[in-house]
Amino acid sequence: MENEINVDNNNIPVVEKFGTFLGVYTPSVLTILGLVMYLRFGWVIGNVGLGFTLFIVLLASSITFITALSASAIATNMRVGVGGEYYMISRSLGLELGGAIGIPLYLCRTLSITFYSFGLAEAIGMFVPGEPSAQMIQLIAVIIIVGITILSGKSAGLVLKLQIPILIAVGLSVVALLIGVLSGGFHSPEMTTTFRTAPKGFWYVFAVFFPAVTGFTAGIGMSGDLKDPRKSIPKGTILAVATGTFLYLLIPVFLAITTKINPEGLANGGVETWSKIALLGSILVVPGIFGAILSSAFGSVLGGPRVLQSLAQDRLAPSFLAKLSKTGQPTISTWISGVIALIAVALGDLNAVAQFVTILFLTLYVMINFSAALENLTGDASYRPKVKVPWFVSLLGSFGAIAVMFLINPIACIFAVIFEVMLFWILRKRSMRKEWGDVRAGFWGTLARFALLKLKKHDNDPRNWRPNILVFAGDLNKRLPLVQLANFLNQRRGILTVCNMIIGDIKKGEIDLKKEIQKMDETLDRAGIQAFNEIDVVSKFESGTINITQANGIAGLHSNTIMFGWSDKQKRMISMLKTIRTISGLQKSSLLVRINVLPEISGRNRMDIWWRGKHSNGDLMLLLAHLLSINDEWKNASIIIHTIILREEDREFMLENVTEMINEVRIKAEPRIIIKPSDKSITEVIHENSRSANLVFMGLKLPQEGEEKDYVNRLEELSDGLKTTIFVRNSEEFAGEMI
Repeated sequence: MENEINVDNNNIPVVEKFGTFLGVYTPSVLTILGLVMYLRFGWVIGNVGLGFTLFIVLLASSITFITALSASAIATNMRVGVGGEYYMISRSLGLELGGAIGIPLYLCRTLSITFYSFGLAEAIGMFVPGEPSAQMIQLIAVIIIVGITILSGKSAGLVLKLQIPILIAVGLSVVALLIGVLSGGFHSPEMTTTFRTAPKGFWYVFAVFFPAVTGFTAGIGMSGDLKDPRKSIPKGTILAVATGTFLYLLIPVFLAITTKINPEGLANGGVETWSKIALLGSILVVPGIFGAILSSAFGSVLGGPRVLQSLAQDRLAPSFLAKLSKTGQPTISTWISGVIALIAVALGDLNAVAQFVTILFLTLYVMINFSAALENLTGDASYRPKVKVPWFVSLLGSFGAIAVMFLINPIACIFAVIFEVMLFWILRKRSMRKEWGDVRAGFWGTLARFALLKLKKHDNDPRNWRPNILVFAGDLNKRLPLVQLANFLNQRRGILTVCNMIIGDIKKGEIDLKKEIQKMDETLDRAGIQAFNEIDVVSKFESGTINITQANGIAGLHSNTIMFGWSDKQKRMISMLKTIRTISGLQKSSLLVRINVLPEISGRNRMDIWWRGKHSNGDLMLLLAHLLSINDEWKNASIIIHTIILREEDREFMLENVTEMINEVRIKAEPRIIIKPSDKSITEVIHENSRSANLVFMGLKLPQEGEEKDYVNRLEELSDGLKTTIFVRNSEEFAGEMI
């Protein structure tokens, strides 16, 4: 992407990349410990009391913590580009839903610029002689918006580096407050609600407070400017949320028990609340207030334009909005964001803007949690996040956000939902025609048709790969272990088809197909295997296999992996290899399985992969091993990746490569580098190391015509003495990209 190009002498945009602390944690924690903490925490306590204040903190923090976990799960499962939350949602749920949430997200971040600018204007207003008028506060906010927009449009690096002294200033102000409370008298905290200056009730107070905990998304919004988003986003985000929650539970207790200010003073106070309590008064507090609020505003003016930039890159907004300056900043998007923020000043004051920001942030949280829950429920083989969140936890976060939206402002909640639904339909520009028949069959038939038509329009992609396995099982009663293994590899994620291919003449009518299929159904049901089955009568093995392979499946659900069982007849094995060569030309993968020993369920503790350092077969072997490991029957099995080298000098290099691959694919596996002894063959090395493995994966090459017999002998030699061997041939069009 454009913002990943390195500097050269041809005026190509220069982009400085940031790590976890500076790129994620610092902007996130400074946005959390910002405006509301200084200006509205005392106001919250003075209106609802300490007990309900702590309840508000816990409720708000719970929603954001679950959302942070969901966002981290999605971020650790993909290469996150520019656009933060929009990028993650659009890559999980599609561009239509991504766009439907991306536009409100952009507006949310842009309104946050106004929100924080109002807060800073209020803080500056305390130094103005007399009581500053509403018009004066608005004028100061306008000046602030113009200033931060200009600075942010020039350099994100400068803005982020300014946060270090700001973080120190915020820390000193919190310490000054705590020391100020401890150095004075104490009284029992007020626990009841009074609504002295908040007549609109509890949820109005909650709405004003909620933006305090939304700051964790500031670091996610900088995803395109991070060195390693997959690593930095979860670490920085979760640590920032934890830091904010801890301080937000501590500070209200201190404010509620100090005698330096009474509940009435808290309810009517603003910036001066902390100054009356803290050590040295405003000397340590004011720099922290100014810095934190300014940092929050900078976070919004950096994040919003990058969402707009990502929308433009996905062609959901005019392409000129993705244009970068010489320093790698989305300058045009930044100027537009500044203009919208200036217009929003007309909303009036801080509390009015707070409600708009709260509702928009909550809609975002709904979609982030829903994306994570859906990714978990659909069970794509590619969904292997390092941060694992149960689907029901993410779904609880979605429902919690919806409930809070409704309680805060039912009208705004309904309007937000309608707005996003309209955006989705506008972007989708398609309709589903209903067809009625039997209540149950008609519904599932219509849904299946709709899904197949939609699936047909999606290009094949490694991320969406699922093992749709066609097993040539022959007599099912004799080959049931082969089908069970296919079922484990499928792991309920793809379509499993079991085929009994009979060599004969269908015209003679000697086979009762309906009866034989019923027998197969009964056998599969007894074994607990969910699969489609079919009986095909063909005249020849090779041509019959190829014809069945080509015809199997419908729409986008064609079989992509063909599984064969081992045969003791060399002639049949030679025919299989010839067939696999043809199947590879059809861009379908093949598995040739030899089962010598069936392991007991309690003994399935190890899978070996023999990897030559090439991804063509290695990625499919590793993915299949992972799919096996997430079955209950194989959950205790370790995955060991063996690589043979000839020289000791190559060990460190090869170990580093294999380890890097394991980390990249997010599959738990152990690398083992083996130096081949000069007095042993490759076969002997494999047998020596994998004799005790329950399952061994090895690559399968395509022998040249006339060489099939020799290669059959080689496969027999390799698999003799091993319990179960799967020879893998990856012939997908994206072979080498699935992991």
